[in-house]
Amino acid sequence: MAETKDAKAKKAKVNAAPAFSKETYMRWYEMMQLMRKFEEKAGQLYGQQKIKGFCHLYIGQEACAAGAITALTKDDKWITAYRDHAHPLGLGTSPNAVMAELYAKATGCSKGKGGSMHIFDKEVNFVGGHGIVGAQVPMGAGLAFAEKYNKTGNLCITYMGDGAVRQGALHEAFNMAMLWKLPVIFVVENNGYAMGTSVERTSNVTELYKLGLSYDMPSEPVNAMRCEDVHDAVARAAERARAGEGPTFLEFRTYRYKGHSMSDPAKYRTKEELESYRNQDPIESVRFTILENKFATEQELEEIDNKIKAQVQESVEFAENSPYPDPKELYTDIYVEADYPYLMD
Repeated sequence: MAETKDAKAKKAKVNAAPAFSKETYMRWYEMMQLMRKFEEKAGQLYGQQKIKGFCHLYIGQEACAAGAITALTKDDKWITAYRDHAHPLGLGTSPNAVMAELYAKATGCSKGKGGSMHIFDKEVNFVGGHGIVGAQVPMGAGLAFAEKYNKTGNLCITYMGDGAVRQGALHEAFNMAMLWKLPVIFVVENNGYAMGTSVERTSNVTELYKLGLSYDMPSEPVNAMRCEDVHDAVARAAERARAGEGPTFLEFRTYRYKGHSMSDPAKYRTKEELESYRNQDPIESVRFTILENKFATEQELEEIDNKIKAQVQESVEFAENSPYPDPKELYTDIYVEADYPYLMD
């Protein structure tokens, strides 16, 4: 017998007492449902070979993005690795543009030239998903340097997977960010596995936040299955950054319900482990708080769900009906120089 929504929500509860306003909980619910439904549809389309290449889904990790979005401003910069569909969706990028990018269509947010791993939207200050492990970490520090240099009062939040903390670029960036007191929040989304290899098998330091302590960087672990905990940690880090006190390193302890990518059957973990995290589902936790505090009724939440399903379906139709890029697009968006002398023969 299928488990009811109420049963799932009760399993996912931590504390029904609201720590934030009704508006914030409703925003989290709608934001995370869009991320979840979009990713579920992307996985389905990948199975149908409508989406090709690499595809890394965010299912289970939604609170990592949603909780941070409500703690920051629209002028702050965002950069992440290649599990990058959900962040721009939460920030306000059109699902049509993200889905079209997955389809490699000209109407995609990277004009069909980036695909799943390189979503980018300057309009919402999302400075891209990046395919080279750890490459975005020094880039995030550089974005923060620009904000400090220009005295904007803004910051850059820089996400990475747990595999990236073994990259030398991270340690160089940490050192420079602390030395120059850059307004950057470094976030490791620790879902337990660098591809298919557990943190315990790849790192002598398994409490990853402690890596920041060697640079005297304020660092802490965060229960990233809860929007509330994510928001609070990011808000504290943002306050330090805007006060000129420099970077923070946050270890978001989270979990992905799917494999590393669509080609990963995830046989390296147990069903019991997966189920234990499903029982902490961030969407169901928020849903439980909403219902317990009468912020919305079951019917009102169902209406939101139906609206999101329609929105995702519209994005599929938009992508299906969009054209592929013109071959000439190979030579655009590479150099600032408009008439760069390419050899085209």
